[in-house]
Amino acid sequence: MIEVKDLYYTYPTGLEALKGISLTVNDGEFLAVMGQNGAGKTTLVKHFNGLLKPTKGEILVDGVSTRDVSVAQLARNVGFVFQNPDHQLFSETVEEEIVFALRNFGFEKAVIEKQVDWALNLLDVTQYRKTSPFMLSGGERKRVALASILAWDPQVIILDEPTIGQDHQQKEKLQQFILQLNAQKKTVIVVTHDVEFVAECSPRVILMSQGKIVVDGTAKKILTNPKVLAQASIVPPQITQIFLELADLGLPTDVIDVHEATKILLNRLRKRS
Repeated sequence: MIEVKDLYYTYPTGLEALKGISLTVNDGEFLAVMGQNGAGKTTLVKHFNGLLKPTKGEILVDGVSTRDVSVAQLARNVGFVFQNPDHQLFSETVEEEIVFALRNFGFEKAVIEKQVDWALNLLDVTQYRKTSPFMLSGGERKRVALASILAWDPQVIILDEPTIGQDHQQKEKLQQFILQLNAQKKTVIVVTHDVEFVAECSPRVILMSQGKIVVDGTAKKILTNPKVLAQASIVPPQITQIFLELADLGLPTDVIDVHEATKILLNRLRKRS
């Protein structure tokens, strides 16, 4: 779905943000992009829908170079939810926010009404239908921004720090929703610092530092390796830290989520009894 070939990007200020990135994201894949602030994560994913154009190198989305098409053309297949929802919200009501893109893409009125109802219900913002999005909390505005993207059903969905401003319950809903999208063969790309969230979702992970990809692999492989994570100033998930401390007791050190940890500990107790 997305192919990145030797990508370099330098901002007008002279800051070289990306330095020779090569990456393939397969159709229907779930990818998490992680790294410290300034690593180049958001700069990278902004190339996937043409918001940024390569200084050097090439990006192909579904076989088409992003240099050859506009952001509007790419947006039909690549939906992008910004870290700060205020950067993409502008309508007077939540409903109009969701309607806007559907109308621009030429959906029929009946389809628009159906998709708006679906998106409002899905993201639990139906009660704010006639409310200005700028009257909502940060977490609610982020859900409105996501609803406005999902309504037109893009094949690729990019979420920049989606868990910021969300409480535990909303994080769990978001996790289940992302996994559901991925099960529907959508390509989902999440930019995040939230190691606990990534551990629970268990996607493919690329770890970035200083404009480069330093490691690419499974969540289990990367999140249970403190030395690798240290390159990006990231600490392992809390449950992983506990099991690393208990390694001398014969427990595995590659545990990343609570459900896995529970099974291991229960099995150990059954054997002892």
